[in-house]
Amino acid sequence: MSEEGSFGIEIAERFFGFLLLIIGVLAMYFTLTSANALGGFLGFFGFLSLVLLVLGIIMITVKIE
Repeated sequence: MSEEGSFGIEIAERFFGFLLLIIGVLAMYFTLTSANALGGFLGFFGFLSLVLLVLGIIMITVKIE
């Protein structure tokens, strides 16, 4: 693949990484602020929020070859 074509893919990957990061942060915030309402599901939604955070960080930091 040429270098010109991979630039757009890299920008798109970083953009979606930032989107996942923002969604993960918001999900973690709302999970922790509504802990009483979630009850037993707090761990489940906390885990899902953490997965989104980690995926966003990985997508931002990974290097496309």
